[in-house]
Amino acid sequence: MSSKQAEQIRSELLAAYAAAVRAVEGERVTQTWLRHHPYDVPVAMIALGKAAGAMALGAQKALGARLLRGLVITKPGHADSRALDSARIHICEGAHPVPDASSLAAGEALLGFIADLPPDVPVLVLISGGASALVEVLRPGVGLDDLARANDWLLANGLPIAAINAVRRRLSRLKGGGLAGMLAGHPVTGLLISDVEGDDPAVIGSGPLTVPVDDHLPAGLPDWLHKLLPAAGAEGLSPGPQPRVVLVATLDQALAAAEAELQARGLQVRRHHRHLDGDITGVVGRVRDALRTEPGVVHLWGGEATLILPPDPGRGGRNQQLALELARLIDGNADAAALCAGTDGTDGPTADAGGLVDNRTVERGRTETLVADDHLRRADAGSFLEQTGDLISTGPTGTNVTDLLMVWHA
Repeated sequence: MSSKQAEQIRSELLAAYAAAVRAVEGERVTQTWLRHHPYDVPVAMIALGKAAGAMALGAQKALGARLLRGLVITKPGHADSRALDSARIHICEGAHPVPDASSLAAGEALLGFIADLPPDVPVLVLISGGASALVEVLRPGVGLDDLARANDWLLANGLPIAAINAVRRRLSRLKGGGLAGMLAGHPVTGLLISDVEGDDPAVIGSGPLTVPVDDHLPAGLPDWLHKLLPAAGAEGLSPGPQPRVVLVATLDQALAAAEAELQARGLQVRRHHRHLDGDITGVVGRVRDALRTEPGVVHLWGGEATLILPPDPGRGGRNQQLALELARLIDGNADAAALCAGTDGTDGPTADAGGLVDNRTVERGRTETLVADDHLRRADAGSFLEQTGDLISTGPTGTNVTDLLMVWHA
């Protein structure tokens, strides 16, 4: 791949990623829905998740003076405090991906907000991915140390989000319809940005407004966690009232926007409708098969691969790890590039969204005395990609519909 060709295909993949994110951006989708479904009475607002700040801004613009008061709970740096009306909207920051004391403090703020609501006032609840960790009210008998240990184990063992949330629900008073129960007596509408396969409201943010139909625990949980869960779940799930729940942004919408952008740039696209999931090694195998059977097109997937972390992992997340694995796959080939990035602008515990690699990424690493296999073994792909100039860094995007993967090979 010549320098000009490399720059062109990389810019086209980045443009498709940007188009996908714009299509599901929280401020825009929330404002659009509310303008088509306006309130004619004062309304209170609760916004939870990585996209809570953007969704709250959209609600503020659409509701105007009808917004009585609001609470935003999000990740640090993910809400624009200058744009949100501080006289009416309070911002709390929790921890992600592992909850900590700030997540419990956010839960206390949420309980206080609900207690102070005027009787019968409608409540608009805005939910996006990340809410499970960012805000928490624990069930009796569960402490912060228990919660941290459980989340550390769940994340380190590469479980899919639905399995993780099945455990989280049993530790919480908010999840699995708990928030809906706390809002009993208030008309509730929930607007959701989905970060889960199948877009099930009971899984998004661990379903604070929705009681799950199927809530089976994953196999292979350690004994200490099994012993904790029965006590945590002894009260059962409180169904509460039945709020109106609406999906305002999904992965399918983002994928459609990416596909349209690539086609507008004259590229052929093969959109894979099977959700991207499973271990990164298996995902690389699927990519290899796709490139062999259908070269010359941009292969497009959405979803979340899983990564089992080694002891003392380095810098990176699942997208950076997958990007470096794919860089190794296409190393030395002619004309190839791959983009792996989270739509929320973050990848695991890092501030980077993911990676954009090509068939010379590994070679660029070699010139810096970097060994791709060593960085992959230590889950330190981010350090490698930083040195080769292949990280994607967007900052918070105001949305979260999982990850995008785009791969092109001539």
